[in-house]
Amino acid sequence: MSILSLSLSPFPNPSISHLSSHAPFRIQSLHPSSSMTLLKPLHHHLRRRLSISAAAAVRQDTNLWTTAPLVTVSPAAESLFHVTIDVSDYPDLATSHTKAGQYLQLRLPDVEKPSFLAIASPPSLAAAKGVFEFLVKSISGSTAELLCGLQKGDVVELSQVMGKGFDLDQISPAEEYQTVVIFGTGSGISPIRSLIEAGFGADKRYDVRLYYGARNLKRMAYQDRFENWASSGVKVVPVLSQPDDAWTGEDGYVQAAFARAKNIFNPQSTGAVLCGQKQMAEEVTSLLVADGVSTEKILKNF
Repeated sequence: MSILSLSLSPFPNPSISHLSSHAPFRIQSLHPSSSMTLLKPLHHHLRRRLSISAAAAVRQDTNLWTTAPLVTVSPAAESLFHVTIDVSDYPDLATSHTKAGQYLQLRLPDVEKPSFLAIASPPSLAAAKGVFEFLVKSISGSTAELLCGLQKGDVVELSQVMGKGFDLDQISPAEEYQTVVIFGTGSGISPIRSLIEAGFGADKRYDVRLYYGARNLKRMAYQDRFENWASSGVKVVPVLSQPDDAWTGEDGYVQAAFARAKNIFNPQSTGAVLCGQKQMAEEVTSLLVADGVSTEKILKNF
């Protein structure tokens, strides 16, 4: 498909050239004192308009966009797609991904509204291979839906990497936080994948559980990674809200599955990581706090 180049700013560039396009005020026939009376408010008005334009320029300049080609767009699960973007020509952008849980904005030609996407790959992948990987949910009428319809070689524009990511210092060292419970739902598993594959000492902890919720197995991405995650020390607990009759695992919502299991032996040495639906995050937080887990040890990426 044909991709048009985009301007470097999502908004029209600020300009003060329109100020000079107006006809000059004619004040020569006025008395000097009257001239000064008129010039003072005029100068104030011009200064105000210039300062507003300058401020707008600063706001726009801080949001830089980088054009990068797609490497792959492939199905990951029902309504979910793997998207890989080549950023090897922009090492500063690639290496700015330093923590699992960070995200960026992505926009397409002729589409004004960008999408916010969590980076699914670990920071080491961008540094080593110059790519960002994403798990994108295709929502009808959205920028994400258009993105999932693109092909290898098509270009998109990326903002700078944003966000503080998951603050793992709050649950480190691993020896002192032996229990970590992780919760992800739907495409919210993206930064969770980054966390697990970046390595956070799961193999040094006694109990690391991932409660991963989806409607059914067809909607559950990364099933091919579960074995590797388990070998790194993460027990994966799939939870299906609408399973078929053959399902024998956990059903309902992840917060309910956790409430049934709990098994938190020492709240003071327990941490948690959450990403997904707001209601899930709120209910899981309430359960953890009620069990004595500090809110500072409940990590989110926003």
